[in-house]
Amino acid sequence: MTQREPMAKVDTAWLRMESPSNLMMITGVIVLSEQVDFAHFKRAIADRFLAFPRFKQKAVAQPSGYWWIADDAFELSAHIRHTALPGQAGKRELQALVSELASTPLDQSKPLWQFHLVDNYMGTSVVIGRIHHCYADGMALVQVMLSLTEETAQASREPIRKGQWTKKRAAESSIFKKLLEPAKRGIDAVQHASQRLLEQGPSALIDPQAVRSQAHLAGEICHELATLMLIEDDPPSRLKGPLGVRKNAAWASPVPLEEVKAMGYALGCTVNDVLIAIMTGALHRYLMATGDTLDGQTMRATVPVNLRPLEHARELGNHFGLVFLDLPIAQTHPITRVYEVSRAMEALKASKQAAVSFGLLAAVGMAPAALQAPTLELFSRKATTVLTNVPGPSSALYLAGAPIEELMFWVPQNGSIGMGISLMSYAGRVFSGLIADQNLIPDPSDVMAFFEVEYQQLLHLTLALGPHIEHLSDAELDMANEWLTRSEGFES
Repeated sequence: MTQREPMAKVDTAWLRMESPSNLMMITGVIVLSEQVDFAHFKRAIADRFLAFPRFKQKAVAQPSGYWWIADDAFELSAHIRHTALPGQAGKRELQALVSELASTPLDQSKPLWQFHLVDNYMGTSVVIGRIHHCYADGMALVQVMLSLTEETAQASREPIRKGQWTKKRAAESSIFKKLLEPAKRGIDAVQHASQRLLEQGPSALIDPQAVRSQAHLAGEICHELATLMLIEDDPPSRLKGPLGVRKNAAWASPVPLEEVKAMGYALGCTVNDVLIAIMTGALHRYLMATGDTLDGQTMRATVPVNLRPLEHARELGNHFGLVFLDLPIAQTHPITRVYEVSRAMEALKASKQAAVSFGLLAAVGMAPAALQAPTLELFSRKATTVLTNVPGPSSALYLAGAPIEELMFWVPQNGSIGMGISLMSYAGRVFSGLIADQNLIPDPSDVMAFFEVEYQQLLHLTLALGPHIEHLSDAELDMANEWLTRSEGFES
C-alpha cells in the first residue's frame, strides 16, 4: 500500500464541508433475512472491504493540503462494533439507532469509516455502515459496500484469495477497476482539463474545426456557470431553516420495481421521474398536514449526477456533479406532478450543469479554507434537500452467509441543507428513505407514511385512466383524482 498520497482537491472540499450540523458521512443499512456470525462478518470486512488500500489510510492535514497517510496503528476492531437493539427491537428502534449513528462524528484520528453489526432486529441481523464522503461519492461507495456480498450463501462465507478476487471484481465492473487503481494515477479535473488543452493545442492550430468546437464548449460552460450562479436562493420554509446537531432517519416499505416501471411506461416518463414525483407528493401532504399554505411555494433539490464515465474517473474519489432540480411541491395532482418533474429533468439532462459544478467543487478544494465555507454556503442556499437515486443489483445477494433482504443509504447534506432523500432499487424492489434535521422534521416516519399513500394514489390513478391519460385535460385529471381519492377502492 502506498504510505502517503495527496488528496484530490474535490475530495478535500468534501472533507472541509464537515460541520456539527452536517456530518459528511454516507450511512448505509443492510437488513439480512437471518442472523450472521460476528466472526464471519468481521472476516468479510477484512477480506473484501480492506482489499481497497485507501481504507487503511487516514486524512491528515499538511501545510500543502490534505494527504492520505497509512495508519500505522490500524486495528480492525476499532472500526467494527457488535451491538443489539433495546426494547421491542423493531423498525422504530432500528431507525433510532441509525439516527444516532448518523448524528455521531467519526474519529478523525483514524481512517474515517465504521461498521456496526446489529444482532436482534426482528430475529435477523442488520449491518449499518458509515463512510466519510471524502473517500468517494455515493455511487462508488455503494459499489464498495456491495463488494462485501456474493451471489450465493456459500461463496459469501468462504475466505477469498485477494489477487483472484480483485481481478474478478475489476472484470465485472469498470467502477471496481477504477477503485482498485492507485490514487496517484488519477488527475484532478482542473489539471486534467489544462493538460488536455495543452495536448490538443497543436492539433487545434492545424484543425480550425477543433478551435470552433472548443470555443463552442467554452461558451456553453460559461453560460451554465452564469445560470448556476444566478439561481435564486430557496425560500425559508418548514423544511429549510436553522439546523441543530441531530439527524433522524426513516424509510418506507419497499415497492415493486415492475409497478414503478409500468407507471413510467404509461405516463411516458422514467422510473426516476415517477419516484421523485411520489416523494414530492409525500412532502406536499406533510406540509399540508402541518397547516402550511403551499400556494406559490417553490422547493429545489440538489441531485448528484454520476460523472464517472468521464476520462478523469480513475480513482476512489468523488466523480460527480450537482444539478438543481425544481420540485413541484405546490402541485396537487399526482400525474401532473410527474410530468412537471419529467420536464425539469429533461432540461437538466440537456445542460452541462453537473460538469460545471464538479469543476467548481474542485476549485473550492484548492482555495484556502477561509474562502471555502462562504462558497459552499452559496450552493446550499439554493436548495432545500439533497436527492439521490442509485440503481442497485437486480438479483438477490448474500453477506456473510445470509441473504440480503433490504438495502438503504443516505448521503450527507452540506451547509444549510438539512434534509436528504434517498431512492435505491434492489432485487426487483425500490427502497425509499428520508433523513432530516430534528429541528425541521422531528419524525421523518410521518413523511414516509405519506410516501406510501402517494404511491398507491398514483398507481390507482394510472391503472384507472390507462391509455387515455395523455389525452385528458388538466380539469379531467383533477376530476379523476378527486373521484379516486373519495372512492372506497383506493382506501382498500
